[in-house]
Formats: sequence, C-alpha cells, structure tokens
Amino acid sequence: MASHRSNPDTAQGVPRSGRRATPRKRRRGLKITLGVLVVLVLAGGGTAYWMYQDLDGNIKAVDIDEALGEDRPEKLPTTGQNLLVLGSDSRAGAENKELGGGGGVSGSRSDTALVVHIPEGRKQAVAVSIPRDTLVTRPECVKADGTTVPTAERKMFNSVYSEVGPACVVKTVEKMSGVRIDHYMEIDFAGFKDLVDAIGGVTVEVEEPIRDKASGLDLAAGEHKLNGTESLAFVRTRHGIGDGSDLGRIGLQQQFLLALLTEIKSQDLLGSPAKTYKIANSATKSLTTDEGLASLTSLSKFAQSMNGVDPSTMETVMLPVAYDTIDRNRVVAAEPQAGDLWKAIREDTAVPESAKKSPATGG
Repeated sequence: MASHRSNPDTAQGVPRSGRRATPRKRRRGLKITLGVLVVLVLAGGGTAYWMYQDLDGNIKAVDIDEALGEDRPEKLPTTGQNLLVLGSDSRAGAENKELGGGGGVSGSRSDTALVVHIPEGRKQAVAVSIPRDTLVTRPECVKADGTTVPTAERKMFNSVYSEVGPACVVKTVEKMSGVRIDHYMEIDFAGFKDLVDAIGGVTVEVEEPIRDKASGLDLAAGEHKLNGTESLAFVRTRHGIGDGSDLGRIGLQQQFLLALLTEIKSQDLLGSPAKTYKIANSATKSLTTDEGLASLTSLSKFAQSMNGVDPSTMETVMLPVAYDTIDRNRVVAAEPQAGDLWKAIREDTAVPESAKKSPATGG
C-alpha cells in the first residue's frame, strides 16, 4: 500500500564522485547507491524553505512492517541496520518509445538490488548486490489488493517485484538470507530521464564499444555525454557487454550513478535555487521508501547517521552465485559462500574473504 507523506525539511549531503568503475570507486558505489536520492534532494540545503515544503509530497511510501507482520528475522542485537535498495525500471510511458528495442517491454521490474549493511558504530559498511537473474524460492506473500500469492520455487529474483510487489521482495530477501531488513528504498530508473535532462546530461567513460539492439544503445569506446533517453538505455543495457548476463550490467549501473553525482557536484546548485528545485523535484518523484524514511526530515536524519562511515573502507560484494545446472541463463546462490556472507551480516561481523568469491564470475 503506497501513500504520500508531507513533512518539510532542509539539510545537506556531500556526494562522492568518479567516472570509471575501478575497484576503489566501486567501493564508493555503496555511498552513492545508498544516498543518491538523498543527496540529490538535499544538495541545495541552503535554498528556500518553501521549495522543500513542496517536495515531501513527491516521496511515495510502502508500509513494509504492516505487510510482513511478525514472521520475520530478529532485529540485530546491536545498533546496526540493514537497508534494501531497489533500482526499479518502469517501461511504461512515452520515454520508452524512444529507446528502440527497449520500448517493447511493459511493467516494472527490480533491475538492481542491494542489501546495505550499516554495522554498529557506523564506521564501515558493506552492500550485497543480488543479481536479478538469481533463482530464488518466493515465499507466500499478500499483494497490495489483499490477494494471497502462494510460495513458488525457482522464481527469478526480479520477477518477485513485478508479480507481487515490493513488500514481497523484502520478505524474499529476509527468507533467503535470514537478515532483518530495517528500511526500504526504491529508485525508479525511468525517473532519471527528466533528472539527467535537468542537469544537462551525464558524462560516462566507455572502455569498450557497447552495441545493444535491445536497449537501443550504440556507443564507441571513449567519453560520451548522455542525455536522459540515452542514460535510460545505458542503465538497462546487458546484451552489449560481457557475456550478456546481468552480472555485467551491475557494474554499468554503479558507474552511471557515480557519473551522475559527479555532474551534480560540479554544478553551482547553491547559487541557483530554481535549478536545485528542478533537480530535487525530479529526484523525489523517483523515490519510494518505507514509512520510516518517507519524508525529507527522516531522510536527512538517516543521511546524517551515515556521516561517520569512511568511504575508503566501504565495499560492494556481489552475492556469490553459480550458473544454474538446468538453465545456464540463470544463476543460483553458491554455497557455502552465500551462507557465510549472510551469516556475517546477521552477526554484524566482517565478511570473510572466501564469501566474496563468486563461481559464476571466476572470483
């Protein structure tokens, strides 16, 4: 069940930036992914109060606690927290007709999923990326209209969102990991079109040519400044990179978020309240959170609680996966690595090196 909240606030965020998805910058991707919408909304913290009073109504909320009830993993025994971040992709609307092959897909899907673990002390953090093609057991869930959907095995992870909704994604993650999800944040990639156009485009560095008929993306190696439509194709592409699986797209999406923040940071938003409002308006229209984060006040407090996290110690870990023995186009959680990874998150301890290796990618 979605609702709109109204609670004005002003605050500020300090983005980290970069272009290439190098190992060090991928570690920074955690803060970008976790805070990208927060930063965009709060970047113009010195602007007029009335601007932000308007923006609260843009943020949509999902009551995860009510939907899931009491049958959930225990909360962390420490002050640590776990946040599920989804990058959803709605293919509806005129903007998708401009994307060639990408416009033929309807509905919304969760193309990116991160379980962000913020440990006690807020000094270090880790984000576990779940590939969209991972086969999972979807638990019994209740849709927003009250319909009960029975449990099902061998369901592709991103189908849970489109078939049942965000609360069931949270329940699926909790069941597969044993990790209690404290907060939920969803970013609609389709909303980036207006955001990118509002800031005048985003520059990305392409190391190898990308030619993907499905998304309509055709880029030579080198530097490119993407408009909103091209940016949508960039975050959606998969067939023109690597082995054509979702594993390659994960890196491109992190790279795009870094480049987006780089562009915003380079602009004098504090000196242009009108432009700041236009960007923040686009950003908040793309955001859905749990009830606990569904206001600028709550988002600001959450961002401030992250101030102690050192970006140099943060890392993004892909859930260890192996190619499915029945369908090589799908992957499954690799054991014992995946179990060891989730155990470290549950116990608020360091992730062992052995749990960071994924057979499907060679390590």
